[in-house]
Amino acid sequence: MDVKFATALIVLYVICLSKSSAFDPCASQPDDSSDLNVIPIFSKCSPFNPPKTDSWDNRIMSMASKDPARVKYLSTLVEKKTVSSAPIASGQAFNIGNYVVRVKIGTPGQLMFMVLDTSTDEAFVPCSDCTGCSNTTFSPKVSTSFGPLDCSVPQCGQVRGLSCPAIGSGACSFNQSYADSSFSATLVQDSLRLATVIIPKYSFGCINAISGASIPAQGLLGLGRGPLSLVSQSGSLYSGVFSYCLPSFKSYYFSGSLKLGPVGQPKSIRTTPLLRNPHRPSLYYVNFTGISVGRVLVPVPSEYLAFDPNTGSGTIIDSGTVITRFVEPVYSAVREEFRKQVTGPFSSIGAFDTCFVKTYETLAPEITLHFTGLDLKLPLENSLIHSSAGSLACLAMAAAPNNVNSVLNVIANFQQQNLRILFDTVNNKVGIAREVCN
Repeated sequence: MDVKFATALIVLYVICLSKSSAFDPCASQPDDSSDLNVIPIFSKCSPFNPPKTDSWDNRIMSMASKDPARVKYLSTLVEKKTVSSAPIASGQAFNIGNYVVRVKIGTPGQLMFMVLDTSTDEAFVPCSDCTGCSNTTFSPKVSTSFGPLDCSVPQCGQVRGLSCPAIGSGACSFNQSYADSSFSATLVQDSLRLATVIIPKYSFGCINAISGASIPAQGLLGLGRGPLSLVSQSGSLYSGVFSYCLPSFKSYYFSGSLKLGPVGQPKSIRTTPLLRNPHRPSLYYVNFTGISVGRVLVPVPSEYLAFDPNTGSGTIIDSGTVITRFVEPVYSAVREEFRKQVTGPFSSIGAFDTCFVKTYETLAPEITLHFTGLDLKLPLENSLIHSSAGSLACLAMAAAPNNVNSVLNVIANFQQQNLRILFDTVNNKVGIAREVCN
């Protein structure tokens, strides 16, 4: 090789290496960015001090162990007939902690990393002087746009667990349970900054005391369909449209994004009707019609899939549940067909009861979820999870807990990795498109 040419190659390599090493994938997102970055809570870029030694698949298994409690909670989101016609904000969330979004609250903006939850309506954050909260809290005293809300405002009547005085007025205080924890908060208003847009007078819960350890460290941002959700409070700005793309759980450095409003959404995307259930008005229901394992359409009685607005039964898309949960008859049928097509023997690890030797992974059949007008073929990374030792692969689905009070299938975030999920609450449709979010 020519000496000058070899020298030039070496110089070019050093230049590229220096530029590469200067790139910080965890650098703060600039305020003029048009997208909101979404990151797994245990990634290297997470502000929540991710464990140094635990593997990503062990963390998924740990998080999936909380799914039964969440699915049970989702089944309780039934509007009580004794209250007014306004839907009840769920007010509960569980320590899902899978994806967070960068938000600024107040004036000047105070940075918070809040957990995304499509099945919760309101937002809530730990405030200064909070008992039992993390070190990162929102300080109302330094915000010039902060304002408390009293019991006389309409928003106060939309919060569950109120403790307003019977006579007269006072601060809009409420108490709510949260997985195995509980908290007390006061409904307040302040500006909420998402990417380049500021939403003034955003109503959220200012947490002043926590009992337990399951509350998201820097709060939660509800993306449900209720009156206090981000979708409702920003309706004039974003026209009831948002989408997200969740990066793989394996991703350390790259993040997905949350896009608000119709501008910048995929122009070509397959859609299925978005359904509204009056018994669970905050949830995003879709008409799930069946599931295929390989080329076999799994035989499932229609009553286990059907949407029923009278009971709250059906299928939802949820950002907070980790692995997809089907009611027992559906999951059992899927599992048996999957086992027919993959070489055993099979073992169980945590929530996963269909684990097999990884060398047979190439024989694993493709799983397709069928919705009205849309067929979603899951890539292997969305249908299989590996054991921490790497010797086993497991079907990343499970049965819903037996103690839920009605049929509810949940399409969870593990199955949504590297997909753009679009919610249009005005035109009542959900879109799904492949996208590399990493």
